[in-house]
Amino acid sequence: MKCYTQNRLLLICTLKNDNMIFEFKTPKDETKQIMSDVAAGKLENTTFEKDCENKIKELTNSEYAKITSSGNNSIFVALSSIEGSVLIPDQGGWHGFKQIAKFLNKEIITVKTDFGIINPKELDELEIPDNSALIFTSFAGYTAEQEVKSISKYCRENGITTIEDASAGVGDENKILGNCKYSDIVIASTGQPKIINVGSGGFIATNNETLFNETSLALKLSKSNEIICSGIYEELKNVKENLQITLNAKDYLNKYIDNTIHGNKRGVNLIIQHDNPKEKTWELKQKLMIDKSGFINKCPNYNRVKTKAISIEIKNLNYNCLEKEYLDEIIRVTNNLL
Repeated sequence: MKCYTQNRLLLICTLKNDNMIFEFKTPKDETKQIMSDVAAGKLENTTFEKDCENKIKELTNSEYAKITSSGNNSIFVALSSIEGSVLIPDQGGWHGFKQIAKFLNKEIITVKTDFGIINPKELDELEIPDNSALIFTSFAGYTAEQEVKSISKYCRENGITTIEDASAGVGDENKILGNCKYSDIVIASTGQPKIINVGSGGFIATNNETLFNETSLALKLSKSNEIICSGIYEELKNVKENLQITLNAKDYLNKYIDNTIHGNKRGVNLIIQHDNPKEKTWELKQKLMIDKSGFINKCPNYNRVKTKAISIEIKNLNYNCLEKEYLDEIIRVTNNLL
């Protein structure tokens, strides 16, 4: 097995048809091993769910946390607690926000943004009912950090609940993203290829004790299991380091690739404006090859930006592929083709 792994890594790190092969992010070996051990019954009297919730409370600066079966179920629980309307950014969010809000028969109010970045002044132009909530992602389109502090200040002054999807922001060393000091509710997915990368699961955290009382049925229906919790527990050990590695990679790419959207902001992918994204996305995929799935996508795309652009999803890459030699290859190929 060790020989196979070494040979596979050697293959990944060599050139194939003059192209470097990138590796799609998967759970680390320790994560897969502990999940396997729990599934096989090798570990008895486990407390992974409780341990995970305690660690998430610490990471999110919250008093209450629950593990869920998916990120979308976390969204479902959060939106179930809202009596008023749901405010959703016009781009750079997650399409599940709108789908779940519609399923719950919530009025949806679209918030105008700057390529996904929310300016609280735009909320002044809207008629917002009482007990409404604004839901947004830590990074607009995964490429630009939201001004969480200013969003929080405005919403708290105006009675608007903030729900932050911190799937890509949990573990922030600056302690701004995924922090219940600022966002009233923090949710996340721990599915592949998120920062907490288990393949399934999610969580919800808050300082509002009544939230879990009011959504007890939804929480019960979205309950996870000890197998998933064991994986989350293992992944949480490196979440801060993994997020910082990804942020550093995006920052490095921004220094050498022009015409990026929100290039001066922290993020976990790179979005490049281009008039011909369909053709150039295809060309980039032929040069920036990956062992499975993908990391080059075209826009317009609600989950990224609603303009012609190319998204390089560095968050989808294994961390060994965020080292300088790989990033330099992305820069070389991108600058040659665009």
